[in-house]
Amino acid sequence: MKSLFKSLSSVKLAIVLLIIITAASGLGTLIPQLRSHDEYFARYGQWANLFQRLQLTKLYQSWWFIALLLLFALNIIVCTLDRLSPKLKRSFRPRVSVEEKEIAVLKIKEKLKKHMNLDSARELVKRELSTKHYRVRETQEENKSFLYARKRVLGWFGADIVHLGILIIIAGGIISGIGGFRWNLTFSEGRILEIPRADFKLKLDKFETEYYPNGSVKDWKSTLTVLEDEKPVLTKIVEVNHPLSYKGYVFYQSSYGWDWTSPSVEIWAKKRQNPSFLKKMELKIRERVPLEGEDIEVSMLEFIPDFVIGDQGQITTRSLEPNNPAAFIEGWQGEEKIFSGWIFAKFPDFDRIHSEKETDLTFELKDFKASQVSVIQLSKDPGVNFIWAGCIFLMLGLLFAFYWPTREIRMVMEGIGNKTEIIAGGIASKSKDAFQSEFAKITESIRRSK
Repeated sequence: MKSLFKSLSSVKLAIVLLIIITAASGLGTLIPQLRSHDEYFARYGQWANLFQRLQLTKLYQSWWFIALLLLFALNIIVCTLDRLSPKLKRSFRPRVSVEEKEIAVLKIKEKLKKHMNLDSARELVKRELSTKHYRVRETQEENKSFLYARKRVLGWFGADIVHLGILIIIAGGIISGIGGFRWNLTFSEGRILEIPRADFKLKLDKFETEYYPNGSVKDWKSTLTVLEDEKPVLTKIVEVNHPLSYKGYVFYQSSYGWDWTSPSVEIWAKKRQNPSFLKKMELKIRERVPLEGEDIEVSMLEFIPDFVIGDQGQITTRSLEPNNPAAFIEGWQGEEKIFSGWIFAKFPDFDRIHSEKETDLTFELKDFKASQVSVIQLSKDPGVNFIWAGCIFLMLGLLFAFYWPTREIRMVMEGIGNKTEIIAGGIASKSKDAFQSEFAKITESIRRSK
């Protein structure tokens, strides 16, 4: 049992746990959290399966990360309790009487003689110490008095307050990891979405994209309305770094995109043997459009904004950005399919048209349109108040530990007739030069006082 207690209070264990937790948190920053399998597969390929099995895609909710936090918290608790008992005893039940030789070994010390009896000298010393905000305890033995004065006692507990702050932060992190979540909401203008685990809905009234003169995005603005019982209760324009907060939910402007489920594309039809032949067509998903001058109808079955072929030969999109637009089209004569295949906007000569029947037609994907959507990130973080409270305790602990060091003065006063000999010594854990100066002023003031 003692060996287990010793291991749990080890500083080495704390350092190892800190390194592991920091490294894991770094992975959680590099790997986007709580996304769909398809998005991970598009980004990482076969590594996506390993990341999900190791719970790196939901790291802060994973059992092993929470276990690390709990072990680190236990290490802090045991370490604090191991060191707290002597501090409490020193604070509430200090030893007042000391031997003269204990003061003699201190670096900050002084010997004084006063031409007054012991009682008068004792009152003088107590008065001088009180003017410097020291609290004095005393005890007497025969013709000797022992004084113990101190101030800034909280300086002893600075490290313990820091530990308490860390424990509160860890508790907040665990609460956020278990009860918190993030979710991306994709809105088109006028769309109303139910908010997960909430009793209200959200509507996008308007979405605007502002651009710099060079064409890069300057800002996204989404006008959002909160609805309760189908009635609006709050409307706000949400921008990057200007979120909407409501009932513990925070809505951030994340990005923008396009609704690729119902795009409109422009396709040009040409003939290899007739360079002057050019017909333009507007197509929507699964809509058959007659090709002017030909006994053919053309339809588009699928549109992919960022065409890529995966490791297993499946066709998917690498992202929602139109980096490599492609459309899958078919041509029909009545109920007979005569060709089908992919055509690419950026690679017009790289079409993959498979003809069931010989034809002289070629097709090019010239343009595409889709309604713009706003991507709003929803965040629910129930542990955030704990984290802020922990940060406050952490800062207070550091303040007490480094800028509020405890100062102690011990005195042995011996009365010999109408004379009193005083041996004084002082201890300060930090700012020793400042304390030595204060100690010298106190002893000098006692020496000169009558």
